[in-house]
Amino acid sequence: MIIGHGKQLKFLERLKNSGKIPHALLFSGQEKLGKKTIALEFVRQILGENPLNHPDFTLLGPLEKQIQIDQIRELSWRLSLKAVKSSIKAAVIDRAHLMTLEAQNSFLKTLEEPRGDTVLILITEYPNFLLPTINSRCQNIKFYPVEKKEIENYLREKKVERERAEKILEVAQGRPGLVLEFLENPEKLAEREKRLKELLKLSNSSLSLRFRYAKDLAESQDLMEVLNIWLYYFRNILISKKEGKTLLKIKKALENIQKTIFLILTTNVNQRLALEILLMEF
Repeated sequence: MIIGHGKQLKFLERLKNSGKIPHALLFSGQEKLGKKTIALEFVRQILGENPLNHPDFTLLGPLEKQIQIDQIRELSWRLSLKAVKSSIKAAVIDRAHLMTLEAQNSFLKTLEEPRGDTVLILITEYPNFLLPTINSRCQNIKFYPVEKKEIENYLREKKVERERAEKILEVAQGRPGLVLEFLENPEKLAEREKRLKELLKLSNSSLSLRFRYAKDLAESQDLMEVLNIWLYYFRNILISKKEGKTLLKIKKALENIQKTIFLILTTNVNQRLALEILLMEF
């Protein structure tokens, strides 16, 4: 289900109809905006059927925390083979920013020396994590939060009760992926509210309690999800503020959360220590 992103969809349709689809596209924007859904739909239109069952399509993503060089080498090998059912081979690299440096350098060769008719789509929330040479060789299509009215209309069509719809709109902040997630798993919305309450409680707690929370969170599978919840919480506050010392504090908190996410995604940093340092600043 695609909600919003009319401009991007029209642009992709024009590309397809022109017969001059770029060798590589970069879909960038916040998580849960629907970038992957649109990428798969675009590939479906190119190949003429569901790409997930198509022999000329490859979907690549991180194994554990990273996309390794061996995955990129295998992708390059698959792209070098003759197409089985279509005249075009296609691949989607989800969360492309999680490619290791070695994987990115290997991927550059595929970008520089495309074999046959291939279409590559990279999906990322952090395009600045990619090598500049990768960015420069891709047609960048940016995605933004969807207008509130479009999501309201969708929820109305789904006959979601008004109070619940308002809560979903407030938390989703224009991200269709979160809207669908909350509709499919109502407990996700309650879990998100719980995490926000924990954050507010942390800001007034002792260092010992913060360090205990950092230990538990570092061992949790929800670590990145929680950090992203914090990120969006502070972003929303920042949008509503105009000036004053509070604004500077919020900006600093945002910078520290982004720095922590970057370290966790791209290095072997001690996660517990990184969280302890982050929570000391709250």
